[in-house]
Amino acid sequence: MIIAVDFDGTIVEHRYPRIGEEIPFAVDTLKLLQQEHHRLILWSVREGDLLDEAVEWCRARGLEFYAVNKDYPEEENDHKGFSRKLKVDLFIDDRNLGGLPDWGVIYRMIKERKQFSDIYQLIDEGESAPKKKRRWF
Repeated sequence: MIIAVDFDGTIVEHRYPRIGEEIPFAVDTLKLLQQEHHRLILWSVREGDLLDEAVEWCRARGLEFYAVNKDYPEEENDHKGFSRKLKVDLFIDDRNLGGLPDWGVIYRMIKERKQFSDIYQLIDEGESAPKKKRRWF
């Protein structure tokens, strides 16, 4: 699966133009997805030095992206028919409808190929299922 991942607010807390603190388990989850042969593309509003800083921040933590702000590493802006729209299977972004789920939920959604509502329904059922009481009579 090809997955586009936002940086600010998704991998790190919003502190743009600075780099915020890592959102818990973001880098570990993304590295795990890479180990499972998913291609990750960093898709960020950052450009120039700010983008280089974000890429280096990830690299220092062992997270290397397949491509950055493009579909594939060799893509250039002057290619014929160039489009800024990525051709990916999935976007992970804090601006999702409903916000950014916990990284454990994100991983589970990808791994189990389930929708957001399916995961939360399973969680709710597990937590709210009343335990049967044993009666002595």
